[in-house]
Amino acid sequence: MLKAKISPPKLRSVAIALMAVWLAVFSVGGAVSAAGTPGGEWVDNSLGLEVSAAILIDADSGQVIYEVNADAPRPPASMTKLMTEFIVLEEITKKSLSWDQIVTVSEEAASTPQDGSQIYLAQGDQHSVKDLYIAMAVGSANDATVALASHIGGSEAGFVDKMNETAKELGLTTAHFTSATGLLDTTVISARDMSKLAQTILAKHPEFLEYSNIVEYKFRPRDDKAMTNWNWMLGDYKNNEFVKAYAYDGVDGMKTGYISAAGYTFTGTVKRGDTRYISVVMNTKSKEARFNETAKLYNYAFNTFEKKSVVAAKSVVESVKTVKIKKGVKRSVPVVTESDITFTVKKGVEPKIELAGSTVMTENELVAPIKAGQKVGTVTYKYTDDQGKALEKTINLIASEEVKKAGWFKLMFRSIGSFFSNLFNGIIDLF
Repeated sequence: MLKAKISPPKLRSVAIALMAVWLAVFSVGGAVSAAGTPGGEWVDNSLGLEVSAAILIDADSGQVIYEVNADAPRPPASMTKLMTEFIVLEEITKKSLSWDQIVTVSEEAASTPQDGSQIYLAQGDQHSVKDLYIAMAVGSANDATVALASHIGGSEAGFVDKMNETAKELGLTTAHFTSATGLLDTTVISARDMSKLAQTILAKHPEFLEYSNIVEYKFRPRDDKAMTNWNWMLGDYKNNEFVKAYAYDGVDGMKTGYISAAGYTFTGTVKRGDTRYISVVMNTKSKEARFNETAKLYNYAFNTFEKKSVVAAKSVVESVKTVKIKKGVKRSVPVVTESDITFTVKKGVEPKIELAGSTVMTENELVAPIKAGQKVGTVTYKYTDDQGKALEKTINLIASEEVKKAGWFKLMFRSIGSFFSNLFNGIIDLF
């Protein structure tokens, strides 16, 4: 048998080549892990956020403060439950459901896969809507979520149809729901649409924060431990020795999530003074990272921006000082803005504001008597930020004083005067 012999110089060359290959493989592997998580690649951005998508908006106006890949549909994981929570609140508002109503746990809910958060419901168990809602909002319990969904929709599939109908009504164009919990990676929504959903919840149902801000809750008296909120950024966690490093003053919601296809996700909200922000981060690398990346967004916003009123309430708009009315003791009424206009602007920068347009109601629509404060039109102002992005806000124009209806005698002479004026003008036009 012949044996191949390799001379020392050749052996060294082979070893060097193998070492080069090994280093190349190692460096490629390192680059991949640094570029993202199992939930996808991260996107370069000026804040250095390690995310695949993110957005920060002003909760009152919806003004975008910062965004990264915000229109890409991605699996939201348990942030999906925000839509489920919204629908429950809507049903309660419509009196179709009540907080103390008892829900009997369905077989579907009891058989929810145990590979996620749950409260261990058994078929036939009975719990109030409120208890199940808190289990969903605080502990992200998938079985409690399905119990509510099947109670409202007849089944989880029936409820999913309602979720998609609601998304369409709210204009969430990227949203496609396939479960009430977010366990399925076929559910997708963009960061922008998720922030819109969160904004809608806070605007229509501010009571939502009473539940999302609960740090811990004992679901059953017999439970050994209370469920704890997965949102470690809650301001009330500042005294918890295990997670106080992530507590952020002013945070009082909203929802975390994780599945492998999504990475670690978080929709949050924070309020300081008269400013509330809503944030969304998608595909961070860990439980902790989703809060660290969110804190970067909040720090950027609070350190860089401020709210500035550019038009005061009850201001006179130069181009629309009065509007014409019919049958009043006066033929016009002075008008002012109903409310102020506020934009979130960079600190130390004079905002670029311009009048974008106005509309007023016709004389036929404004027939005396006119009440002080009655809407007579609208005015729109446009703010352009230092990046060239424009944001418009429209507010009502209102009558600044009352105008009573003229008496029949005055109206008669006014009508006669108009007749002769029109007749005279008609004669002049003949020549």
